[in-house]
Amino acid sequence: MLRSTWNFLKRHKKKCIFLGTVLGGVYILGKYGQKKIREIQEREAAEYIAQARRQYHFESNQRTCNMTVLSMLPTLREALMQQLNSESLTALLKTRPSNKLEIWEDLKIISFTRSIVAVYSTCMLVVLLRVQLNIIGGYIYLDNAAVGKNGTTVLAPPDVQQQYLSSIQHLLGDGLTELITVIKQAVQKILGSVSLKHSLSLLDLEQKLKEIRDLVEQHKSSSWINNDGSKSLLCHYMMPDEETPLAVQACGLSPRDVTTIKLLNETRDMLESPDFSTVLNTCLNRGFSRLLDNMAEFFRPTEQDLQHGNSMNSLSSVSLPLAKIIPIINGQIHSVCSETPSHFVQQVETEVKHVPDRILLTENLHLAQASISILFQENGEHSLL
Repeated sequence: MLRSTWNFLKRHKKKCIFLGTVLGGVYILGKYGQKKIREIQEREAAEYIAQARRQYHFESNQRTCNMTVLSMLPTLREALMQQLNSESLTALLKTRPSNKLEIWEDLKIISFTRSIVAVYSTCMLVVLLRVQLNIIGGYIYLDNAAVGKNGTTVLAPPDVQQQYLSSIQHLLGDGLTELITVIKQAVQKILGSVSLKHSLSLLDLEQKLKEIRDLVEQHKSSSWINNDGSKSLLCHYMMPDEETPLAVQACGLSPRDVTTIKLLNETRDMLESPDFSTVLNTCLNRGFSRLLDNMAEFFRPTEQDLQHGNSMNSLSSVSLPLAKIIPIINGQIHSVCSETPSHFVQQVETEVKHVPDRILLTENLHLAQASISILFQENGEHSLL
């Protein structure tokens, strides 16, 4: 039996070798395929876990941004009411002074200026804070990912984060003061000659606000001109110009705190982007639309209008004397800058979340932090290993 088997193998030696080679190759390929499948499965599992971790990190950052905005609105409102104090003028009018008309004219300019500045500054605060927290969130994510790895240094320690985020004080300080000056000049130019007895409809009021916005947003700041000559609208109010010493921009940091300066420069690059102007402009459109919606409640037809059968479907159907519009516009600051969750801030933040954002190469600004972190991870991963 053994001899016959051996003779068979000798007669079919080449065939047996070929068959053995094929079977061995199939076995090796099978093992290799199983190994690759395990590697793919492990990689997919790791990516899923990493994605879940990033998603939690991003959502947490967005909640932080929303709460931070609401916590800063009282400070913004107080600064506006201090620099544009219409209450003192209202108190003067109650004393029936001899220069009553002059005080009314001042109240007209201050009331419109205050509410318009409130819309601008609130929108700027929402968008700038979201950009800042998304940038710092990218560094924090990398720092968390590097925990436990040898030879790594913290990219954004807490003191650097605090110093960087404190740069928003420019918007609440010098930037706000300059914004008030520019808007007040625009209001004076558009409404200064309008009589207190002149009646305006909601449509007329919308047109006046548009004219004021055009003047404000065409205001030229030589420090924020791009190389191609285009203007970076409104950015000057959110960050100091480039001529300001870096030590001042970094809020008094020592020279070794280069990370903070890097964060500031990255923020400046975003603010100078035309796409950032698009995002901010869209938020401003929503903000002013909400302001007009709030005021529309005071332009409802009276019973007398209804009896006369006037068409109530038109925005121009109801008009009010400018003197009656002044207290309405004057009180809008409490709605715009409310520290409790309000329709105004919610609508502005909703608009931020749904605006296509090429600044950070993501679907929208709500996902900007994810893009930043991924970008940091791709560019800096090797330095963390």
